[in-house]
Amino acid sequence: MKAVTFQALHQPLKAETLPDPTPGEGEVVVHVGRCGICGSDLHMTEDAAYGCKHGDVIGHEFAGEIVGLGRGVEGFKTGELVSVIPLKSCGHCEHCRKGEVQWCDEFGLQGGGYAEYAVTRPNQCVKLPADLSLADGAIIEPLAVALHGVNLSGMQKGDKVLVLGAGPIGLAVAFWAQRMGAGKVALQDVADFQRERALGMGADVFVVDPEDPVGSAERGLGGKADIVFECVGIPGLIAQAVEQVRNRGTILLLGLCTQPDTFNSFRMLNKEAKLVTSAFFTRQEYEAALDALEQGDVKPRLLVTDTISLAETPDVFESLKHRTSQCKVLIAP
Repeated sequence: MKAVTFQALHQPLKAETLPDPTPGEGEVVVHVGRCGICGSDLHMTEDAAYGCKHGDVIGHEFAGEIVGLGRGVEGFKTGELVSVIPLKSCGHCEHCRKGEVQWCDEFGLQGGGYAEYAVTRPNQCVKLPADLSLADGAIIEPLAVALHGVNLSGMQKGDKVLVLGAGPIGLAVAFWAQRMGAGKVALQDVADFQRERALGMGADVFVVDPEDPVGSAERGLGGKADIVFECVGIPGLIAQAVEQVRNRGTILLLGLCTQPDTFNSFRMLNKEAKLVTSAFFTRQEYEAALDALEQGDVKPRLLVTDTISLAETPDVFESLKHRTSQCKVLIAP
């Protein structure tokens, strides 16, 4: 099969030919139809904290067709289209039964989407309704990540919401906040690239003012935010969020920051502000993201800005390490 593999930190990915996978007991093989390039994929090739090894096939936002069934697999058949939950789990422990697979003792992260075929487990497969596309299936994961953050934030109808960062996760947070009844949603970034996309996905206001981020966001919202979602993951944004949130408000961290960060805890304490972290999602949230598309809400499809081949992937991947007007690029193996 054709695949794109990790070579080494700070080095471009490489297009290669690898053996076709075969399913082991309790496994399925998926012919990948679409796979999203995620910001965390970009970080994996630059930061040793992610543990990538030479030859790894990354890519965790994918959907495709089941083409192989291992012994003992039930409930699926070849030819079915599925979106793959990229969280490995046993599928039968108490945590898995609750849908909280991230706490399973066998938890791990699923890669493999930058290839023609990927091996996964049936408990990670969610069948795609007939009226949804493989591209839809590939954007479910970032939508679920954002929904988990919104749920953990305790957002109430009518809340003023500030989202920091107009990447796919920040845009998806704006989508859910608006859909779930936020009073006003402001999305703040340092560049204007995603303004129209942000407004189309649910933001009421798009704020760009690097010289006065605190004041400009407050003017855009008409006051301090009830909840600030940090969706970038660079040092300094927690400290900024402390200034942007109201007294007794909530700061919700979704941005992946592997570097040490500092903020004024005394300032946060004086406000009695809550700092909440969010990672992954539940199966129920994954299915809710799929349901939103099935119910006819087309806004999340605005995330997708380009679809490329595997052969194009190494070059496009490198270009995405620098700020561009792209949002979610999908690979069509």
